[in-house]
Amino acid sequence: KLHNRLAPTFIYVTHDQIEAMTMGTRIVVMKDGFMQQVDTPQNLYDYPINKFVAGFIGSPQMNFFDATLIGDKDNVQVKLGADVIDLPQEKVNLIYNLDEYLNTDKPLTFGIRPEDLHDDPEYIAQTGYPTLSVKIELAEMLGAETQLYCKTRSALEAAGESIVDDANTIIARVDNHSKTKKGDEIV
Repeated sequence: KLHNRLAPTFIYVTHDQIEAMTMGTRIVVMKDGFMQQVDTPQNLYDYPINKFVAGFIGSPQMNFFDATLIGDKDNVQVKLGADVIDLPQEKVNLIYNLDEYLNTDKPLTFGIRPEDLHDDPEYIAQTGYPTLSVKIELAEMLGAETQLYCKTRSALEAAGESIVDDANTIIARVDNHSKTKKGDEIV
């Protein structure tokens, strides 16, 4: 309120990303004393310049996967181990130097924000967005939302791993009325 009333220019230092996102008109994300990205809160969230910024902005943090790209320019797919996801054309258009990655086995990092994952079959059927089959390892009901910890098919094939710090675990932030529970296999 004070900032809105006085409308001053000020520099505020915080480690609290939520505070920065709600108060700042421009945010400088720093790591080890170096600027990673300077941008508006929404652009930091929508267009992070690197993996550090992508993982720092958002809670829970973005899911990251080692991946490769396969297909052709009109039908690009992301290969995550044994899993393959069709990549929407609007995302393909954002890939710098697509030819360097397409069908080359050159590794890249694929990121999915937890809130961009949905478990509602009606929503999935209506949107036609790409899908991924997963097994639910844990469902945390947090009141206003539910967090689902999922394993991909690739992760299930590498049996015996813990979901803690497992790079193949996906965290999905879904509606608090979700019916999904531990042990379910869903899309």
